[in-house]
Amino acid sequence: MTTLIYLAAFIIIALSIFYILGYGYLFNGISKTYLRGKMSANIDDGKFFSANLIATESPVLWEEDPDYNTKELPENITDNLTLSDTASFIVIKDGKLLHEQYWKGYHALSATNSFSMAKAVTVMLLGKAMEEGKVKSIDDPFSDYFEEFKNKKFAEQLTLRNLAQMESGLDWDEDYKNPFLPNARSYYGRSLTKATFSRKFKQNPGESFEYQSGSTQLLGFAVRKAVGQSLASYLSEKFWIPMGMEQNATWSTDESGMEKTYCCIHSNARDFAKLGQLFLDNGKVNGQQILNPDFIDLMKTPTKNSEEIYGMGFWINNDNPIKHYYFLGLQGQYIIMVPEHKMVIVRTGSYNNLPKTDRGRPDQVKFLVNETVKFFSGNQ
Repeated sequence: MTTLIYLAAFIIIALSIFYILGYGYLFNGISKTYLRGKMSANIDDGKFFSANLIATESPVLWEEDPDYNTKELPENITDNLTLSDTASFIVIKDGKLLHEQYWKGYHALSATNSFSMAKAVTVMLLGKAMEEGKVKSIDDPFSDYFEEFKNKKFAEQLTLRNLAQMESGLDWDEDYKNPFLPNARSYYGRSLTKATFSRKFKQNPGESFEYQSGSTQLLGFAVRKAVGQSLASYLSEKFWIPMGMEQNATWSTDESGMEKTYCCIHSNARDFAKLGQLFLDNGKVNGQQILNPDFIDLMKTPTKNSEEIYGMGFWINNDNPIKHYYFLGLQGQYIIMVPEHKMVIVRTGSYNNLPKTDRGRPDQVKFLVNETVKFFSGNQ
């Protein structure tokens, strides 16, 4: 009996220390991830987090190409997709649904986690807020929205552009596996404000490129303050409804209702493809301009500090013979735009050890672009 009392006391003390040190979020991670047999965040965990609704009103289904699903994918593409635990693979050509395929029980209505593809969506919302005059300029100081940053070393000159281009100078280790680092605190913690506003800055903004979820989260705070409503409702009004998305989506939040703007929009592959088509169509939907084309150009223009691989929310590959740019999320979530071939490629899934040897970009993206274009263009 005495042993049990000591054990219980030890557990209580240990738990108290974890909470005092600010690691209480780890227990949330254990319950939502490890106790469910997962080793990290996964594409199906949206139902375990609080979320804001991204509503649609009048769904418009994709028009199917006359050759829709008439050709089986070649073995090299199929093997690549199968071995990388793919959930969905969609090809849009000339604005029509040409191919769609699902694995492991996923289907056209399956909503999966966008992970960091949401970063580009957050930048889209910045562009819309600028267009509507709710944000004066992309070069607005962040401290115009949150005065306390005027007193932070290196943060006095931080702008919205710096955040969108991943040049903030924030002290943030973009590690997805270490539970004691900022990404885990943001993903599983109760307060995104505490997770991000508590971080220091290590250098002047604009000096160098460093991909960081914390930068996009700070950007999300500024945009939400500017528009005066939840970002999920703003996304619904300005994009989801005008684009005729097929399903409602959700955007994971912290306990205060603030969206995790660096990740976690839960939607289906067909609707993700519509986001790609929006950019191929230069911001137009059915003749209506819903995103400024000049801002789109800014998003897909690679920056010098990133060594020409990142713009604002988009990863860019102009080195490849078939040029492309794309939304990119953890574990291989892609919305790829291939302008020359008027093609959108979507892949979702759980590629836990995603190789990134192509100058920091996933090899799989380049492979899928080259092989998909070759196959569907008849140049085999």
